[in-house]
Amino acid sequence: MRGSKLKNDKIVVGVVGLPGAGKTTFARIAKEKNFSPIVMGDFVRKEAKKRGLPLNSESLGWLMFKLREEMGDDFLAKLTVKAIEEANNPLIVVDGIRTPSEVNFFRKKLKNFKLIAIHASRENRFKRIAKRGRSDDPKLWEKFMEREKREIMVGLEDAMALADLNIQNNGSLDKFKQKVEDILRRITSNV
Repeated sequence: MRGSKLKNDKIVVGVVGLPGAGKTTFARIAKEKNFSPIVMGDFVRKEAKKRGLPLNSESLGWLMFKLREEMGDDFLAKLTVKAIEEANNPLIVVDGIRTPSEVNFFRKKLKNFKLIAIHASRENRFKRIAKRGRSDDPKLWEKFMEREKREIMVGLEDAMALADLNIQNNGSLDKFKQKVEDILRRITSNV
């Protein structure tokens, strides 16, 4: 690739999906298969703590927009690539890609990058979010829809459209785990 320097030979699997689709579960399964997880949202949560902001959906959503405004749409991707370069493991899973500019940045900087989009029905995603109990998870349908609209405004659906592979996650955890393991096996055997 002329003009852009590809960094490292690590296998990097990026995961994108609407809230509750199964990104964190994908990363957990990948971790069981010796991938090191990097959660992009952790960078935002860390900055929120620095700024003394509450770790709720509204604050983190506002901060995400503010940081993109201050540092550019791919600022999280830059922090993530730095973390990938510092990681000792040659297998990395990145949880929480949200924008096409992040996808493009990863593709430009990482030689072996694959993007996986996880799809699930709105109802299934809301049920999962209601059960998991994170501090930034909406408990009401209206708040869930607000969060979804915010994610779409950032470009999440556009990022999903750039995926190399897609997974449907509307069935059992066992079926999803099998799909994830199959994809990880295909990706690692093709490099």
